[in-house]
Amino acid sequence: MADRNQASESNASTSLLPSRIDPTSARFEANMRFMADLVSGVRNEEEKIREGGGPKAIESQHAKGRLTARERIQLLVDPGTFFELGSYAAFGMYEDWGGAPSAGVVTGLARIHTRLVMIIANDATVKAGAFFPMTSKKVIRAQNIAIENRVPTIYLVDSAGVFLPLQEDVFPDTDDFGRVFRNNAVMSAMGIPQITAIMGMCVAGGAYLPVMCDHVLMTEGSGLFLAGPALVQAAIGAKYSAEELGGAGMHAQISGTVDFREPDDEHCIARIRALVDKMGHRPLGAFDRKPSRPPQYPAEEIYGVFDDDPARQYDMKEIIARIVDGSEFDEYKAEYGETVLCGYARIGGYAVGIVANQKTHVQQVDHGGNKRMEFGGVVYTESAEKAARFIMDCNQNLVPLVFLHDVNGFMVGRDAEWSGIIRAGAKMVNAVSNSVVPKIATIIGGSFGAGHYAMCGKAYDPRFMFAWPTAKYAVMSGASAAGTLVEIKIKQLERGGKKLSEEDKKKLYDEVKATYDEQVDPRYGAARLWIDKIIDPKETRAALIIALDAAALNPEVPKFNVGVLQT
Repeated sequence: MADRNQASESNASTSLLPSRIDPTSARFEANMRFMADLVSGVRNEEEKIREGGGPKAIESQHAKGRLTARERIQLLVDPGTFFELGSYAAFGMYEDWGGAPSAGVVTGLARIHTRLVMIIANDATVKAGAFFPMTSKKVIRAQNIAIENRVPTIYLVDSAGVFLPLQEDVFPDTDDFGRVFRNNAVMSAMGIPQITAIMGMCVAGGAYLPVMCDHVLMTEGSGLFLAGPALVQAAIGAKYSAEELGGAGMHAQISGTVDFREPDDEHCIARIRALVDKMGHRPLGAFDRKPSRPPQYPAEEIYGVFDDDPARQYDMKEIIARIVDGSEFDEYKAEYGETVLCGYARIGGYAVGIVANQKTHVQQVDHGGNKRMEFGGVVYTESAEKAARFIMDCNQNLVPLVFLHDVNGFMVGRDAEWSGIIRAGAKMVNAVSNSVVPKIATIIGGSFGAGHYAMCGKAYDPRFMFAWPTAKYAVMSGASAAGTLVEIKIKQLERGGKKLSEEDKKKLYDEVKATYDEQVDPRYGAARLWIDKIIDPKETRAALIIALDAAALNPEVPKFNVGVLQT
């Protein structure tokens, strides 16, 4: 406790966030247990997901003399640097087809000889690495992250191609299979290095991916062809072996398609590391960075600070104090629009602007001199105007933005409408929409309705979207949605002459709420790639630093222009 007291006493520096929590309180300890249980549940689920197609499929991959996708990644990257993205992709989906853990492809950021790279590796233990609809979307999401941040990308290819029973949802649209190859071409034109290693099957349209990259490697026993032996025989009546048609030897010696022919996975991975080691270095972004300093308070205390009960308050500054360098936060307009916190800080040495929802209720004085209570987690006219101005300031000064969501939405009612809440909200949405500096969002509690949009929701192009296990992501909370939908249903039934008993009403409410709660769960959003990663709250700082490291690779910042802005 000595350090905590010292921090409070040294608050002569206006940027230091003093902590006022009591880690021995019953509420703090209850919150700790609740969060620890949630995190443990996520870890257990992710461990199951990492098994891919299961022990038998892993054994089959090894019998071919090949490593699994995750074994390849472990060999490829600097130890302990793999930051997996999209592990929950396709979670709970495709059950009629036996499921597709992690959408059959492993993606994430890592370091090779300290250089940050994006890795996209087909998991051949899941339906031979075939592309489900979410597989395409996951690969494209990883490519989009690489494009936005100029991250060199490595593909470890081991895929049977499109999962044919679902081809109509894999093949034709702008976020489907063909977009992968379009992105290959765009990334090459942008000067983003791409290396492909064919370490198994690479067939049909998927064969274009490696050939559109800068370097092509191939292991013995792998196959690269537009049509495999069976299809060639069916189409033109000719019989060829897989090696003759598209083996590593043929492509290295005859077609000239392969740059490096390697005997096995281990040699291929060693070659990739050697190639990455020799890449040149491009200019970095213009964002300010100084040596990193740890926060003043333990990250583990975030478990006890955060309160998942919407009826209870907590101070978002306590969360920020455990994320930012030195627990220092230069709060912007600290006494105005207090339900949205804005301010400057450093994370991992990077200067950032933080926009966060304050979850404590505050007393505000309106323009008429009247006092009113403003509820934590709600965006009011003043807080929206403050946030819009702050976001514009960050763009003016080339400061990346970090958004911390726990928002119920915008304030409603006569007073809110008379104060111009729609105009103020539009101003904030405009500033977020046209922001040109990197934006990174983390949903820690609720992220509902238009509040989600204004806080840089998925539709507003955050470079990364993270979520805590406590995140809730929807138009409105489960209880609110269920109450609204049930009321509408009851009125419909009553118009038809049917009257429900209280027991029937409760049953209907519980059924609707259960369905809605499932969709509000962060795993539902992560399965559909609305969320890039569900993170352990105490690892929020580490996740943000990796995201900022990636963002700093892109030196291009377009001219900032908000167009017609509501005033």
